[in-house]
Amino acid sequence: MPDFGLPLLLDTCAAIWLAEGSTLSPVPTKQLVDAYEAGAAAFVPPITVCEIEMLVSRGRATVLITPQLWFERLTDVLNFRLAEMPPHVLIASSFLPGAPPRDPADRILAATAREYGYALVTRDRALLEYAEQGHIQVLSC
Repeated sequence: MPDFGLPLLLDTCAAIWLAEGSTLSPVPTKQLVDAYEAGAAAFVPPITVCEIEMLVSRGRATVLITPQLWFERLTDVLNFRLAEMPPHVLIASSFLPGAPPRDPADRILAATAREYGYALVTRDRALLEYAEQGHIQVLSC
């Protein structure tokens, strides 16, 4: 199996762009393609379901199907798998080192990336800044 780097965890913004057929920046795109061709999974966090539902309910995103069905279809694309998010990861999100993001969903993403050694695909400024502190790996999309 080729070495394509760390397994990838998609932030909600990356998941939305991929679902809408938008392109990501070249590095995460290549890593996703390499992972797919190698039969390796990229991961989508369960918190994405909540974030999609909140965006839709606030009128900040539009989906033509229910957010639940949208998410189920997303996990069927490109060998995406649901990331594990057990209680110890949720607890760890409250005890992250350094100066973690304030947003609870971002903290859960950071804790998940740390626990499982994922590279987080994101454009979220707070997560990118947290990565600059050396606490998580990110690929800016």
